[in-house]
Amino acid sequence: MRKLSVAAFVSLDGVMQGPGGPQEDTDNGFTLGGWTVPYFDEAVGKAMDAILSDPYDLLLGRRTYEIFANHWPKLEGQDELADQFGAINKYVATRNPGYATDWQNSHVLKGDAVAAVRQLKTQEGRNLLTQGSAQFIQALLASDVVDEIHTLTFPVLLGKGKRLFGGDGAPSALTLIRSVTSPSGVTINRYGVAGPVQTGSFALE
Repeated sequence: MRKLSVAAFVSLDGVMQGPGGPQEDTDNGFTLGGWTVPYFDEAVGKAMDAILSDPYDLLLGRRTYEIFANHWPKLEGQDELADQFGAINKYVATRNPGYATDWQNSHVLKGDAVAAVRQLKTQEGRNLLTQGSAQFIQALLASDVVDEIHTLTFPVLLGKGKRLFGGDGAPSALTLIRSVTSPSGVTINRYGVAGPVQTGSFALE
């Protein structure tokens, strides 16, 4: 059975919109794109290398897929990650049943995207990894199909913007597998999903 890992750059207040550049995602007037760049030190780079070191296929929302498809194919033959992204499967979640892709090894998830992900997880193959795709991630978290969560939390407050966690996620306990803080102040955490939330009480008897 394939494992599904969510990986996200987030601000301290939970925003994950437009981390890579000013024009990456300006939906709803977002003007702070590129907010990760000043903090992207060697430790952050190594953390991303570790996340991308295990065999994986990408699981992307349509908007993130289009950002990737307009960037990475242009670097194939010049950049190792671009070649890696080109070679693996890229599964795209979209509500448009006629959506067409021209990036090699791309596959549109037909019908209900979460149901399609459940089916993918039962198959043999590489594990599944998300990048970006805030709205899609929220749907996955709400449906309790995520196995691991990697967060790289940057020391910045962004206010409004697309968020990693919405209000509809399925309750779940997590186990902290690894935690590192980079010299620039990025907190890099890896969590495993650990079943139901356990509760207790500090009230006096």
